[in-house]
Formats: sequence, structure tokens, C-alpha cells
Amino acid sequence: MRRTWITVLSLTTALSLSACGGGGDPLEEADAPAEQEGADTTGAADEGAGQVVVGSANFPENELLAEIYAAALSGAGVDVSTRLNIGSRETYMAGLEDGSVDLIPEYIGGLGTFLNPDITATSTEDVLADVEENLPDGLQLLELSEAENKDSIAVTAETAEEHSLTEIGDLQDVAGEMTLGGPPEFETRPNGVAGLERVYDVVFGSFRSLSAGGNLTVQALVNGQVDAANIFTTDPSIEENGFVVLEDPESLFAAQNIVPLISSDVVNPAVEEALNEVSAALTTEELTAMMVRVITDGEDPADVAREFGRCQGG
Repeated sequence: MRRTWITVLSLTTALSLSACGGGGDPLEEADAPAEQEGADTTGAADEGAGQVVVGSANFPENELLAEIYAAALSGAGVDVSTRLNIGSRETYMAGLEDGSVDLIPEYIGGLGTFLNPDITATSTEDVLADVEENLPDGLQLLELSEAENKDSIAVTAETAEEHSLTEIGDLQDVAGEMTLGGPPEFETRPNGVAGLERVYDVVFGSFRSLSAGGNLTVQALVNGQVDAANIFTTDPSIEENGFVVLEDPESLFAAQNIVPLISSDVVNPAVEEALNEVSAALTTEELTAMMVRVITDGEDPADVAREFGRCQGG
């Protein structure tokens, strides 16, 4: 009988020297997802479990999620390799379609906007329906996770107090004198700069291109190089720096539940069960806590991912 990821990883729980949710993983001998592009992450794969190349976008949280998927598949006997930090959605979607990547951790709202720039849906159910209608042939979604990570517009507490900012729309009268920072694609995506103007009539004086989910954006906001920034809501820097996330009452940023986006060619019962178990276990709170360990504490995403699997199995 095929070993599931949860069963396999539960056997290693007793060997762990740290509590779930605690520090790094001391089990150097444990099977771990590869950290280098194209590296094999398993020993002998279970017969019939298949082969999967797991990719990630170019920001730390997506890399962590890719490692979680890779660990789950490896534990299920799937022959896994990883291609991390591929780039933006525009880049890795091409990889999914040409077969160089089989699986990506996706965010339902961002994927919806990419596939249909005219999407108006904002709820999880409506966005999911729109995405499934517009998915390219050969790609499919597995089960959605409760975990969600949205785009946001964040400012420092000082800026929020100075201009009485609580909602994105409050920027309308002051944005013209401000610089907005964010990843390069935020300047051109429909729910980015254009969306701020369309939905809230907010037009910034300038846009500064910064890395997605990286420390440059945070430091630029702290140092005053930008006045507002596009930061993901699970980013630990928000709490650490006392940033104010401006409310989005008009739902410019739609539901962003995390979901496996996968090539239909590699889906089989082993793959599907392993990834659905991840989605069932993953919550926003757990993801945020893991990101503190990766971003703030500097732990290896592969170690954090492996411990998450063991904790769910214990």
C-alpha cells in the first residue's frame, strides 16, 4: 500500500529534537526537498507515484510553499525535483505550459487576474469559478487551502497618522506627492497601479520598482525612499515595523487562497492526495508563523517545510 506523506512524516516526529513551531530542524539525515535547481529530492520513488518538477515564484513565501509541496510529494513516493525562484507569474506560467515545470503554489486572485484582466469577482467561490473557466488546457487546480495571502498597500504609522490614512481611498488627495514601491509587475497588472486609479481614483506621483516580497521594499518604506508599498499581508515586516495596512473596502485585491496549480499530465492519486493533505492543513496563521522563521530568523525554507509536514503527521 502506498505510503502517504502524513504517514511517512509522522514516523519522523519522535526523532525531532525541537517542538512543532519551534526552531530549525536538526535532522540532517531526513529526506528533504532539494535546494538547487533540478536536484532530485527523493531516494527510490514508489512505483507508479510519478515524477513532478515543483517550481516557485521569485519571493520567499512562494519558495517556502514549493518546498512544502515538494516534501509532501517526496514523502508520498513521488520522484520530485525543484526549480525555485523562477520569476513572476508571467514567467512561470510559460514554464507550466511548455512542460519545464509541473507544479506551482498559486494564489487564486492573482491567477484570476492574470487569466482574465476583466475579472470582477472577489469572493473565493466566484474567483475560483472564473479561474477554472479560463485555465489553459492541460492545467488544473487541486483543493484550495484556507491559507490566504493578499496584496496590500502599507504605509508607516507616521505616514498614516500624518495624513489620517485608514483606507486606500484616503490616499486620493495626497498620493500625487508620494512614491509607491512594489514589484515590477505591480506597475502593469490590472489590480496594481491601474487598479488603484480605477477603483479608488488614487494616482501616485511616481512608482519605484522593487523586488517582490523582498527586504528592499521593506527597507525602502522604513527609510522613506517610498511613501507607500505593495507588501504581502503575511509578511512579518508588517508587525515588526508597525506598518499600517490600509483597508480595501472595494476589494481591489480579491481573495488569494493558496492552491496547487499543476499540469494534468502528472496528476495521479498519489500526487493528488499528498497535495490535498497540504491544503487541508495549511492556515494563514501557520503560514505567517513560518514566514517569521524564514524571513526574520533566517531559517532554511526546506527545513521549515519539512517540520510543517512532521507536525501535521504528529
